[in-house]
Amino acid sequence: MLHTTLMALSVSWGVVTGLLICVLIYRSTLETREEDQLFLDAAGESMASEQRAIVARIEKLSRPILGLIVVSGSLLVAMAALWLWQGFQNF
Repeated sequence: MLHTTLMALSVSWGVVTGLLICVLIYRSTLETREEDQLFLDAAGESMASEQRAIVARIEKLSRPILGLIVVSGSLLVAMAALWLWQGFQNF
């Protein structure tokens, strides 16, 4: 029973960590499109609004990334605790 629970935790951790990596890669691609420029004229307003949209998407990703980090870390700690418990039971 503990073996199947450990396997389920491992699979869950792998899925959550894979999703975290994908979101981090997505944020990184958004950050490469972000430019540090100041648009002063009306012609640059469309570029400025595009940059504001990119920054808003990057900021929206911060909460899900933090949540995925917490869930991934919690699953990792739970796996380690279960593995140690299983080791003490077989000792």
